[in-house]
Amino acid sequence: MTFYTFARSVVNAIFKPWYRVQVIGLENFPSNEGGILLCSNHINNFDPIIVGISTPRPVHFMAKEELFQVPVLGGIVRKCNAFPVKRGMSDREALRKGLNVLKEGHVLGLFPEGTRSKTGELGKGLAGAGFFALKTDAMVVPCAVIGPYKSFKRLKVVFGKPIEMESLRQEKASAEHVTELIMSEIHKLIKEHR
Repeated sequence: MTFYTFARSVVNAIFKPWYRVQVIGLENFPSNEGGILLCSNHINNFDPIIVGISTPRPVHFMAKEELFQVPVLGGIVRKCNAFPVKRGMSDREALRKGLNVLKEGHVLGLFPEGTRSKTGELGKGLAGAGFFALKTDAMVVPCAVIGPYKSFKRLKVVFGKPIEMESLRQEKASAEHVTELIMSEIHKLIKEHR
């Protein structure tokens, strides 16, 4: 058993009943091999954990660099497939790592807003999500985490249908435009299931 599998089963046993996690649209999440870019809104520090235990495949999350500098936690986060990204600047190493995750057929988890929403409302997405969507042939799956994060209150994780990307790749759409499209799909999921 890998550390990821062990950690996931422990976290699953604690978080799913505590937040009464309801997963919707799992049939929209491709369970076969192949790269998947999983894009979600970001309302709580626990989002990566909740999204991670809700998917049928392991997720490699881009996480803020500061997490990796915390003793013990940094090592655990790294063993759970996460890798660091410097916020507020173009981090070429993180971009390269993210592309490799997708090209190797894994799931890359992103929060396109780049930071947690203080209000709970969906913010503007950064161009990084569009960059990954355009530079690989990965399927792009929108995801919405719908709170509140309160003990024994229902918390929803909703997966939308993969976004059709082929025509956007062929017409060489901008990363900003593709990110806007991804964010609008996340917004639709929030509106529909809130």
